[in-house]
Amino acid sequence: MSIKNIISLGLLVFIPISIAARYLEWGSLTIFITSGIAIVPLAIWLSTATEEVAIVTGSSIGALLNAVFGNATELIIALVALKEGLVDIVKASITGSIISNLLLAMGLAMLLGGLRYKEQDFQPVVARVNGSSMTLAAIAIILPTLVIETSSGIEPVAIKNLSIAAAVVLIVVYGMTLLFSLKTHSYLYDVGLVDLENEAQPESESSTHKPNLWLWVGVLAAATLAVAYESELFVGQVEEATAGLGLTPLFTGVVLLPLVGGAAEYVTAVRVAVKNNMDLSVSIAMGSSLLVALFMAPVLVIVGTAIGQPMDLDFNPFEAVAVAIAVLVANLISLDGRSNWLEGTLLLATYTVLGLAFYFHPV
Repeated sequence: MSIKNIISLGLLVFIPISIAARYLEWGSLTIFITSGIAIVPLAIWLSTATEEVAIVTGSSIGALLNAVFGNATELIIALVALKEGLVDIVKASITGSIISNLLLAMGLAMLLGGLRYKEQDFQPVVARVNGSSMTLAAIAIILPTLVIETSSGIEPVAIKNLSIAAAVVLIVVYGMTLLFSLKTHSYLYDVGLVDLENEAQPESESSTHKPNLWLWVGVLAAATLAVAYESELFVGQVEEATAGLGLTPLFTGVVLLPLVGGAAEYVTAVRVAVKNNMDLSVSIAMGSSLLVALFMAPVLVIVGTAIGQPMDLDFNPFEAVAVAIAVLVANLISLDGRSNWLEGTLLLATYTVLGLAFYFHPV
């Protein structure tokens, strides 16, 4: 049994534990920790179910499903937090997800893959396209912040209108990236789906056995509902629990929430990198960042306006700078289409320094 299966099965025990902690009133910290751990295996099952359904439905629909559900856990957590009015934590989780995918996930993949193979190759054209899109996303996050920081007195309605307009642009751009990857240049991404199929089925069975579509659709639905429930528990205690631990909302959003919500992507990215498939690993890391920046963030802006919890793209200036640093470093390292353990170490070192900076930030 693989490590992924052990984690996804073994940690499910925290689901009943977290429910018991809530109804037996074991305290906010216990509920926070147990529900956070419970989300990790659910995220893995959500990711696995998406991959299995993608195999049955074919490359185009499968790739679209991976794009939509790739960061479903993080989106659900963010939506729950937004509904509770935790706008600052939601913003921090957006920047944290981008930073974690680009620096932590890709760094771990390059480090562990590089320890097994001296040097690993991936298609630089995919990295360049993703990098260009990420640069636009970083600009969309930085510019509203700069407008506000450099203005003597900008009206809140102007910030709201700017954020909504930028959100629409980002969603359109994300649609264009899907068109590029699924239709006009799908051949560049075919390796990803092939390897997902090989991962899902043993070599002796992959040619004769197809996953049970309705079974995995059921798993997908059940995992989504369970993530939503556990997210309610998790977010409901996040302020009190983290305050008790001496953690700021900024650090909680940037570091803790992405670690919980993005666990499945990190595990998958590392697993395929260790199997010498950096194409898929880099696509997972950069693709997840793209989905967060170009789709999840603007959707949250629009949803927040609709439900009466206004959210804009006015991020903490340090968050905007951190995103710019992460995008710059990731683009520079992935530019040549080659990776090694030292480059992975550099990405992880950058993530560590940024994490420490957020920890000591006095917000």
